[in-house]
Amino acid sequence: METPNSTGGTPPTMRVSVVLCTHTMERYDDCRAAAESVLAQTYDDVELVLVSDGNRDVYKQYQSDFGNRDDVLTHCNDANVGLLESRNNGAEVATGDVVAFIDDDAIADEEWVAALVDAYEQQDALAVGGRMTPAWVAGKPSFLPAEFYWLIGVTHRGFGPNGDPDEPGVVRNTFGSNISFDRDVFLELGGFDDDIGGRQGEKNLQGGETELCARLRTEYDEGVYYTPEALVAHKIFDYRTDPGWLLDRAFWQGYSKRGMEVFVPESTGEESDFLSDLLFRFAPERIWGLVRAPSVAGVLQFVFLFALTAFVGFGYLYGMTVWG
Repeated sequence: METPNSTGGTPPTMRVSVVLCTHTMERYDDCRAAAESVLAQTYDDVELVLVSDGNRDVYKQYQSDFGNRDDVLTHCNDANVGLLESRNNGAEVATGDVVAFIDDDAIADEEWVAALVDAYEQQDALAVGGRMTPAWVAGKPSFLPAEFYWLIGVTHRGFGPNGDPDEPGVVRNTFGSNISFDRDVFLELGGFDDDIGGRQGEKNLQGGETELCARLRTEYDEGVYYTPEALVAHKIFDYRTDPGWLLDRAFWQGYSKRGMEVFVPESTGEESDFLSDLLFRFAPERIWGLVRAPSVAGVLQFVFLFALTAFVGFGYLYGMTVWG
């Protein structure tokens, strides 16, 4: 089946609704840039759903900037309910065959939706996600190893069906800023569990996409089809390149991994595979690289690789004291 895009004349075969949420005017400029990237897609039938998480000023700005467009829907929550419930609300009001999600600090490549649709049509998928790339707002930190790019919401070294981020195939889940679902399936599953992460429920527990995709696997025996051609750039602001912030993030990610093991036991296999690759593949490769071509950046990344691994471990152990 042909995929409609900017170069072909095939009429659209599915409508894609992209849900974009924000909660404060402080983030609005970035949110508007994300919205404009969605509206600039080469795929013809895209609907943008803008959700304000309980902030009337944000909603009014949505209306001012996009209210006259037929391809934009706007919604305002009655109260601040958090990102996951906001996404669920956006999916409820959407009209597309597919519902996709993007964050308010991201920029979609113009072929993003076309690549998602191609995967749905070629793979007969129920969920499709793509690759997150870094947009270094504050400059690329020399000490951060690519194996831990997942801490900053970027596709990391070792991701993918066979540990290769350039290879398409089925994975457990992709990042929440580049994931999509057959809308009927998403609604039948009840959407994201808003007790996981966000501002409601356990605030430090992260993994809304993981939990939802585990239910997808249980109910439909399918994972998420990953297509590296579907690109979304994540803006990396200065605070995300601070070593202290990254170590804190690693700790709470470890805590979340333990929580997800307890709440969704079938969801944690990829972490074990990643740890195995980290210890037995990536670390030896880095050592050999330093032997062949020593560098300060290489040494810093090697040290930070183990520091971040340790903090993930500390967080995991702390999670064991909470959940056993």
